[in-house]
Amino acid sequence: MAPLARTRVAGMSGLERLGETFRRAVHTVTTLADARRLAWLNEADSRIGTTLDLQRTAQELADFMVPTLADGAAVDLLESVLRGGGASRPTGSKVPLARAMAVSAIDRLAHLEPDPVGELSTLHPAPKLPHRCLVTGRAHLVRRIAPDQYESIAPTPHAARLLKEAGVHSYMVVPLISRGVLIGIADFIRCAGRPAFTPADMALAGQLASKAAVLLDNARLYGRERETVVTLQRALLPKAAPPTLGLEVASSYRPAVDPSGVGGDWFDIVPLPGGRTALVVGDVMAHGLEAAATMGRLRSVARTLLNLDVSPERVLARLDLAARDLEEDQVATCLCVLYDPALGTYRVASAGHLPPLLIDPAGNAEFVDVAVGAPLGAGVIPYDPVTVQAPPGSRIMMCTDGLIKNRTTDAGVWLDTLRVAASGPQPPFSDAFDAIWTRTADGEGRRFDDAIMLAAEPQALADGMMREWALPADGTAARTARRLVRTQLEEWELADLTDIMELVVSELVGNALRYGGGPGSLRLLRHSRLCVEVSDNGPDLPQIQHAELSAEGGRGLQLINTLCRRWGSCRTPGGKVVWAEQDLP
Repeated sequence: MAPLARTRVAGMSGLERLGETFRRAVHTVTTLADARRLAWLNEADSRIGTTLDLQRTAQELADFMVPTLADGAAVDLLESVLRGGGASRPTGSKVPLARAMAVSAIDRLAHLEPDPVGELSTLHPAPKLPHRCLVTGRAHLVRRIAPDQYESIAPTPHAARLLKEAGVHSYMVVPLISRGVLIGIADFIRCAGRPAFTPADMALAGQLASKAAVLLDNARLYGRERETVVTLQRALLPKAAPPTLGLEVASSYRPAVDPSGVGGDWFDIVPLPGGRTALVVGDVMAHGLEAAATMGRLRSVARTLLNLDVSPERVLARLDLAARDLEEDQVATCLCVLYDPALGTYRVASAGHLPPLLIDPAGNAEFVDVAVGAPLGAGVIPYDPVTVQAPPGSRIMMCTDGLIKNRTTDAGVWLDTLRVAASGPQPPFSDAFDAIWTRTADGEGRRFDDAIMLAAEPQALADGMMREWALPADGTAARTARRLVRTQLEEWELADLTDIMELVVSELVGNALRYGGGPGSLRLLRHSRLCVEVSDNGPDLPQIQHAELSAEGGRGLQLINTLCRRWGSCRTPGGKVVWAEQDLP
């Protein structure tokens, strides 16, 4: 003790010295209590809000309060807030809807009947203390619960009886206010064996509720953002696989758990002329709403390009130019695979994307050896394609890197993980993804990035569904094409279409002779419609011209446009194809 203090105490009477000692003891106890409260509040920072999951954050708040401060705790959030509102506080006598988010209690109170987590709370009008807190935004303390007060605390009369029988004797409810907006309440109980709540306890619970409310609100906002991005993402992806000739296709998409990892992954399945199918998987190197919007734009451009050019490498080159024009200045990876049922081949090109896996009938999975070009938007082209056979019974699988990447291993380990996960006896095609999702997930089954899988399995064409012939490069090509078409249509019992299709194929072959350096092959396909296709080596795609009345030619495409349901042309690696479709009778 300082000399001055010793002198002062020495001059006091015995009663005064006793009073001074008592005051110092009270000050010491108060200081220790304050230190414990501060340490407890600091501990809450590491125990509450460990994730951005709203449900988990609410449960962490309830669990942290039990049994340190209370024997039982419950957290309810306003339904209007959960649905995206929360800008105004409930007023008047109308009961605000609240949803139970978390409940925690000691073992001896486990039989109580609070509102089930996830359900709307069954609060009744004015006497209910939780309702009063929701309306006023003020905490409420019942130090000793009177016999007639249990029903004003519990959600139902039966729950009130259980509270009373369990010896619950003290209650308090505090508002959860974040950024000036009431988002919900947290209420607490104590039972026999513990003292009643005090105003100091309510102040402490209020301090913790203020900190937790911000964490709950952050989780709510992140969850709402994730839901918005996922909704947009799903809206921009194909709803179902379109009919594809000779190819069974399946897809699977799973958004990231973390809202910051959602958005940007896409896939597409594009039926093309001559029974071909394009499979596309891409990944914008960003997340959120902007990435999802960019993904939608790139997917639309890719679909348009694929209908003009069935060469994956040229599609990627033009898609790169389109990506450079995006205002967001984002880059993306993309893998494009073209399947041709007549040749039984895949033509593959990659713009910085994971290579596809080719899985043989025995279950051996190997990556296709394709050159990995620069991502779209980087401005480094061209892209080098590779053509591989598609053995009967095999599968090809494409994915985005969110399926396998993590923060602890390098890309080589990711690829090996994927290859191993896809290897082995293959399940039915409809269940092709389930095992891979399980084998590539982390210990908790969570992913921090979006993931897409797209798989295809060649199917044997029905007898006579497709025919392809090489045409002579001289003046007999048109006569030969008409004969082949006539004979095939008679075999298919489609003789009613013979006159029209002979005229159409004559015009297609004539254009190939005049502008394409001679016809290459004739392909006739009977699927949902009848399609005729003629290939040549010319680079220019034909267009309908306005022919003068006195002109002897220039009306061939006008005639095809009139006679057929639709027609078109697209480039191929060796030139182009011009095709026309007719409805089956």
